[in-house]
Amino acid sequence: MDGEEHGLAEVDPEVFALLAREEARRSETLSLVASESLSSPAVRQALVSGLADRSADGLPGARQHSGCEAIDALEELARSRLCRLFEADHANVQPHSGTQANLAAYQSLCRPGATILSMDPAHGGHISHGHAGTMAEQIWRFVHYPVDRYTERIDMDEVRRIADREKPALIVAGAAAYPRSIDFSAFAAVAHAVDARLLVDMSQLAGLVIAGLHPNPVPYADVVTLTTHKTLRGPRGGAILCRADLAAAVDRAVFPGVQSSPLVQTIAAKAVCFQEAAELSFAAEQRRAVGNATVLSAVLGRRGFRQVSGGTDVHLVLVDLRRQGITGRQAERALEEAGIQVDKHLIPFDPQVPSRTSGIRAGTQWVTALGMCEADMTDLADAIADVLTASSLGKGAQEDAVASAQCRVQRLRARLSLEHCVAREDCAP
Repeated sequence: MDGEEHGLAEVDPEVFALLAREEARRSETLSLVASESLSSPAVRQALVSGLADRSADGLPGARQHSGCEAIDALEELARSRLCRLFEADHANVQPHSGTQANLAAYQSLCRPGATILSMDPAHGGHISHGHAGTMAEQIWRFVHYPVDRYTERIDMDEVRRIADREKPALIVAGAAAYPRSIDFSAFAAVAHAVDARLLVDMSQLAGLVIAGLHPNPVPYADVVTLTTHKTLRGPRGGAILCRADLAAAVDRAVFPGVQSSPLVQTIAAKAVCFQEAAELSFAAEQRRAVGNATVLSAVLGRRGFRQVSGGTDVHLVLVDLRRQGITGRQAERALEEAGIQVDKHLIPFDPQVPSRTSGIRAGTQWVTALGMCEADMTDLADAIADVLTASSLGKGAQEDAVASAQCRVQRLRARLSLEHCVAREDCAP
């Protein structure tokens, strides 16, 4: 090495070109992927800091590497900020993902082979809640509760019946694709009745909880897991909250239980996002996200698209496309041509296979962080409805609808700033 610094374009032009290609795509499209949001410039600055070069196996005050004094202070800062946000006793901010946070939580709360009762992944539960073929499913025995066939909502009487029959060691509340509020106190009552522990996975709900738009699970649960990259608008990663008496077990389950060295730069970015989440502007943005989801659901409903469970209480919607005679995969591809990202997704009791699905899932965090307000969402929802309606009418109709939607997307993108990610004055709550 001659000591001269070279930029990415010179060192690796192929990677540089692919990053530029992705940035161009982001600047020209609108994402309604429910598991995505926009992190702030401060979060991204922490992610590319020199901390990316550090090894820091272990916990604050008990590292396996020297020179970690500042890293210890940083991790303690992140933990204390997260505890304050949710009024929790203890936090572990090391999990690399929500799935690893869940694995550590299972390990801390029950022995291998124990029975865990969780939401059916085919009805909205997350893949880490015991989907066939996952590591968790191979270690523990999972049984699942469905949603009600007619209301498509969680039936706590059915949860209680299954818990009475199966006598689980652990009950999991939380979902990846459930557009309604979850009654954590009711889950706690069921867990208490069968002498089970309660784990709440609030990965999709954390930001809403902070804003007071959804009940806080911490008072009811033994352990709470979350992700930092969805409604918290932080870096991709996970975290765990628990009672003080479970702190040692949770920490051991994370390290050395499910992972070794933490990503120190990500912990720094988590600390930043926790600080940002404590600001009043964050709560206002969460209110806008829920309002945008309500508008999206209402417009699509008026246009003939059946809303699973009848609507939404949160930031995401789940849409049944069977009336239109198209699959989720067809819808996803057609909307992508128009510059709109959604996910194909199973609906409860879906007759389609997971690679096709009968529905789509859409979330409003990304576009809300971009500055989208309810008037914009009405325009976008109509564009979505036009494309999906035309998709059932043939190639020519679909091409015309896609072209029209592309124009609407570009008009919206021209008014919204990817760089600043601030709410517009006309979007004030």
